[in-house]
Amino acid sequence: MTRIYRRLGLPIFGTLALLCTTGTGHAQDTVTDWNVIMQSTVSTAPSNPFYQARWAAIVQLAVFEAVNAITGDYEPYLGTISAPDWASPEAAAIAAAHRTLVGLRPGSAAALDASRALSLAAIPNGPAKDAGIAVGENAAAAMLLLRLNDGWNAIVPYTPGTNPGDWQPTPPAFPPGLLPGWGQVTPFGLLKGSQFRAPAPPALFTGKYAADYNEVRLLGRIDSPFRPQDRTDVAFFYAATTPVQAWNAAARQVSLAQGKTLSENARIFALLAMAICDGSIAVFDTKYHYDLWRPVTAIPAGDVDGNPLTPADRSWLPLITTPPFPGYASAHATLSGAARVVLERTFGVHGHAITLTNAGLPGIVLDYTDFRQICDDIDDARVYGGIHFRFDQKSGAQQGRMVGNYILTHHLR
Repeated sequence: MTRIYRRLGLPIFGTLALLCTTGTGHAQDTVTDWNVIMQSTVSTAPSNPFYQARWAAIVQLAVFEAVNAITGDYEPYLGTISAPDWASPEAAAIAAAHRTLVGLRPGSAAALDASRALSLAAIPNGPAKDAGIAVGENAAAAMLLLRLNDGWNAIVPYTPGTNPGDWQPTPPAFPPGLLPGWGQVTPFGLLKGSQFRAPAPPALFTGKYAADYNEVRLLGRIDSPFRPQDRTDVAFFYAATTPVQAWNAAARQVSLAQGKTLSENARIFALLAMAICDGSIAVFDTKYHYDLWRPVTAIPAGDVDGNPLTPADRSWLPLITTPPFPGYASAHATLSGAARVVLERTFGVHGHAITLTNAGLPGIVLDYTDFRQICDDIDDARVYGGIHFRFDQKSGAQQGRMVGNYILTHHLR
């Protein structure tokens, strides 16, 4: 088993809670219990990281709106849900999460119904429970209605370019560009997808492009002799583990350690979900605006990019499979940068005990003491995995930070 401890001059604290990215583990209230269920449900195939992000945001905002309608601790998101202050916020959280998940993932309805019954059985019967359920149902219906026509399934035509630097379908399957209209989906908190569009990537003829090209050429090749085993491990881990899975698991562990209340958790997971989803919308606006090729296309064509410092390697292939959409900026970096901002502002920067695992990779266990370490590993994972240039990562992280800060400044205050 590979156990990677990320150290930045800080001690490794004993793990207070081990919560797998697959959604198992103990949680301390109905909000976090159903965050586990949400994570597991949205990760069920067929799925992709960006659908997961949208589904998570709908669920967690419905939970927040239901709980907050009763507690009144924060500014509402919708502001249309009324509730008596004696209603059960626990029942409201359960009902809101269940109803949204059934609406979004109807194939999981049987398992969700069973989880609802089990959760509600722990709450004493009576008017408070009944009122809480009604509030949760109303919040879920309102959120589902709000997002009904948000453009998530719009068909947007897209034709790849043919010039050096243009994205082209990538091996091994050469699928068409995925989700070219995702940058036009209605955001949950941003004004529009292009609000924080990243600046242009380095031009192909520049030294910066050459430096990052040669880094991934050497380190990201499938059979690279220069890639340490721990970087191979993180490359495989974050290829298999989406932002929704990684960051919700991390947030639950730190929330449990800090003893956050049900109302606080409702807000935390709603803000996290908003930031991750709006990060996905922002980065796809950037991706299809600049339409930059991936290393798997660029490196075999290094002799036609106009840069004498980028030697071509016709046989070059990456360690992990390249996602089927333009490379700049990195989606994993953007979504994670947004998540990091939310969690650092919520829980503090240092001194955490976070363990991430993935049931599909039982030999890899990643331990962290702060959220920046997770982002650092994700950046390395994409470069050592051979699917991104380093500048993709840096620009994505910057874009994500802007998204996260905007969400925190303007919503659920």
